[in-house]
Amino acid sequence: MNKIYNTLKSADKVTLLMILVLGFVSLLMLESTIYDDGFVFSWKDGRAVIIQAIAYLLGFCCIVVVLAVNYNFFYGLEKLLYALSLLFLLTVYIPGLGIEQYGARSWIDLKVTTLQPSEFVKITFVLIMAGYLSQHRDELRNFRGVFKAVLYAAPMIAIVLKEDLGSALVYIVIWIFMVFFAGIDYKVFFQCAGLTAAMIPIAYRFLSDYQKDRIEAFLHPDNLSLPGNYQVWQSKVAIGSGGFRGTGLFQGTQKSLDFIPVQQSDFIFSVVGEELGFLGGFGLILLYGLLTWRFTRILRDSEDLYGALIVVGFIGMFLFQIFENIAMTMGLMPVTGITLPFLSGGGTSVIASMISVGLILNVGVNSKTIKF
Repeated sequence: MNKIYNTLKSADKVTLLMILVLGFVSLLMLESTIYDDGFVFSWKDGRAVIIQAIAYLLGFCCIVVVLAVNYNFFYGLEKLLYALSLLFLLTVYIPGLGIEQYGARSWIDLKVTTLQPSEFVKITFVLIMAGYLSQHRDELRNFRGVFKAVLYAAPMIAIVLKEDLGSALVYIVIWIFMVFFAGIDYKVFFQCAGLTAAMIPIAYRFLSDYQKDRIEAFLHPDNLSLPGNYQVWQSKVAIGSGGFRGTGLFQGTQKSLDFIPVQQSDFIFSVVGEELGFLGGFGLILLYGLLTWRFTRILRDSEDLYGALIVVGFIGMFLFQIFENIAMTMGLMPVTGITLPFLSGGGTSVIASMISVGLILNVGVNSKTIKF
């Protein structure tokens, strides 16, 4: 117990405080989506709020557990983590276990709740790439070495891409952030980027129909008959109606009339925009900015490349998810089903995000800046 207490005491308290604030805002906005002239606490109508509260409690327990194990424990376990990650991703294809939601077969049914393997594999993906890149850093200065890094990550990304375009984009962004930090030669990177761009038309042919529909809808936002465009239009109406100060907490009409789609998860920012207005939306973005700043402070003090790469990977993950989700609600990015970290309803997303924060804090606790 003393070890756990001392570890928590050494963790960045500002980060933990901001996670608590985000958790409170999340529960408040989720409650707002079911508010009906009074607070709703029943399992039947308030299930999302109850699950979110439980997820946050479990998430903080996960942070404690993760902090108890030095992050260097995972160094050298890349092959094992790689194999387990691939197997975990493939569980969605097991009959009776894997289920389809929102057009994607990327969930497994645990009867009590559902779970999205790709959310947790993001964590192992960061650890795997951190281990690989810290051991092959010098190879990133030539095309062959970068191509090997691409091939190393490709199997996991390909499996996720088959069913979940949004999560696959997160994996790609994580990879880009990490290889840049590891010291990739810029000329080589742009050569690879050009080759990748040339292969997009070929890759497009292998996307699922619902994935192609979402891309088509994004390219033609004024066509409300295309899947997703009507929902995005309603989201923009909700955010726009909030104005500068918002309609007031629990007072959103677009929300209460169920015009905002998937308002408890993917489009939770639309509820924030309508009820809390520009001030509330900007305040939330500012809070995310402060959280990212705390992460970069830990990155700055990291004493080894492996730990620094872990932090960079998670920074890239969070930044892209925040940008993509908020931009999606405004029609600036395609609808991909990416949740807003710490705010969107969903136990899998919350717990995976909390574990990620735990690993970042772990690097901070177990790294000591060497001063000369």
